[in-house]
Amino acid sequence: MRHLLTLGVPGEIILMLTPQRSLQEPYLVHLHSHERSAGGEVTLATIGGLARRMVDLFWPLAAEAAGFAKTEQPPVFLTLETAQYYMAYLVRPLLDEGYFESVTIDRNRLYSQIIDNLNKAAVIGFPHTDIGSRLDSSYFGDPAQRRVYQDAQDCASRFRQYCLDHNLLDFSLQLEVFTNILWRQDIVRDYLSRAYRHLIYDNVEEDGPRAHDIVRDWLPSFESALVIYDEGAGFRYFLGADIHTGEALGDLCDEHIQLEDSFVMSEGVAGLNVGLTEAILPSAASNVTDHASNSGSLSIIQSHYYPELLDSVINEIESLIANSQVAPSEIVILAPYLSDALRFSITHRLEARNIPWRSHRPSRSLRDEPASHALITWAALAHPHWNIHPPKFDIAYALMQSVDGLDLVRAQLLTDIIYRQRDLRLSPFDEIKSDVQERITFALGTHYSSIRDWLEEYRTSSILPLDHFLRKMFGEVLSQPGFGYHSNFDSVRVAASLVESVKKFRQAMEPSIVSLDTPAFDFGREYLAMLSEGVIAASYVESWRSEDNDAVLVAPAHTFLMMNRPVTIQFWLDIGSGGWYERLAQPLT
Repeated sequence: MRHLLTLGVPGEIILMLTPQRSLQEPYLVHLHSHERSAGGEVTLATIGGLARRMVDLFWPLAAEAAGFAKTEQPPVFLTLETAQYYMAYLVRPLLDEGYFESVTIDRNRLYSQIIDNLNKAAVIGFPHTDIGSRLDSSYFGDPAQRRVYQDAQDCASRFRQYCLDHNLLDFSLQLEVFTNILWRQDIVRDYLSRAYRHLIYDNVEEDGPRAHDIVRDWLPSFESALVIYDEGAGFRYFLGADIHTGEALGDLCDEHIQLEDSFVMSEGVAGLNVGLTEAILPSAASNVTDHASNSGSLSIIQSHYYPELLDSVINEIESLIANSQVAPSEIVILAPYLSDALRFSITHRLEARNIPWRSHRPSRSLRDEPASHALITWAALAHPHWNIHPPKFDIAYALMQSVDGLDLVRAQLLTDIIYRQRDLRLSPFDEIKSDVQERITFALGTHYSSIRDWLEEYRTSSILPLDHFLRKMFGEVLSQPGFGYHSNFDSVRVAASLVESVKKFRQAMEPSIVSLDTPAFDFGREYLAMLSEGVIAASYVESWRSEDNDAVLVAPAHTFLMMNRPVTIQFWLDIGSGGWYERLAQPLT
């Protein structure tokens, strides 16, 4: 990319493709750096993102051919969250009729797995009507279980028909419309061929067969193309990635360049790579020829009890930062799964040593994030007509999250005095007894009063859309000095994801489109109801990007891999867990 831009190639005719937007981080760093010369913007996209743009641009051409009922109205694109909302709307009555009786999983997981089936059908390239038969043919177990696959097929078909009836496009339908209809139109191909003359396609091994088919058809029309394939990768295998169709793209390339030496891996780590590979899979032919010693690159931390193990890890991190001058951003703590308890245990210890940290768990519901839960709690108090009465426990945690320095004991004490759950009111701090005020401290009481006064003023003003309310409260109060979001970058990231989620939900819920224009319908209340079911969060780009702040990353191992960012020091926890190599148990997908 740097070479093309240096040669004077206009940025707007360069297309940069990756399977996932998080993998574009190194390219974004260059495009935003001072090295980059003035000119047009390079297009960074995924095949899914490109499909959405083309469906939006050529909607009149696609709408009728795809069978949408309201061809004269614009399309409504769904996120993972809004797709789960509509799936729940359709499936919830069926559950009462006896669907999925033999499946014991949370409802939000059930909805997401049906959507996952649709997405995989689109990514791999088979009709969504084959979902049930394919699941059934791959199952070897209790015959009674086979019925749930037909239930899953019925729900997927109902969801697809509902989308066609209301101009809703989830990821699977966007991709199918693009590949089955638009990509076959000369006008669309001509447009794309004129718009983009140079291609950079990175991490092709992490993409699906249908994306590879499109690029295979498209490659001959580019003036230049760089296709990058990483051997030994394919981390997204369970998400539909196909390393074989990705590698086959090399047959269309005029020149093959194989790089065997890592630009970031030391000889010791390379030796460790060889040793682990041979231990796990002795028959695998290693691509690393230099069996360097891993001395100095690997150390083992052992403790009899898990809390002692975490203490040892944090001690080592503190030593690396203080004595070895390793930047916190060059350290990651990884585990196959990152539960709430493990995350808290790690981050609490880091905070006690004044070590900055950040974490990222992409599929975690926004409901479960303390930073977003606090904002949702304040939203419920600010809109009494929703008739949502947060329990005292939620108010205490919202105060603890929102007021910097307020611990749980004082937050609970304050909540017991000032919160009236039935009336949805907060009492003034001035009305509290003086001895209790001193226990809470007047400094913290002042910040509480600022939140209360702001909420009271808002309740007497015009009601805003929920995302506007969140922006306003965050900007005017919670992000100010003395409040919990002022210097907590992890909370800021979560808050940004929440605002984006609410905004996209509102855009996908226009009454004229989904026929929900009754007076009793309220976007904000409906969003909170959806969130209360624990819907899996969509992927937000900001949450994947490397923050400017220097902080230790705490994340699941697969999440770190998909960040496409090397670091100096990695700590691997729970190395005996099967979660390093086993997929999650998902009975419907």
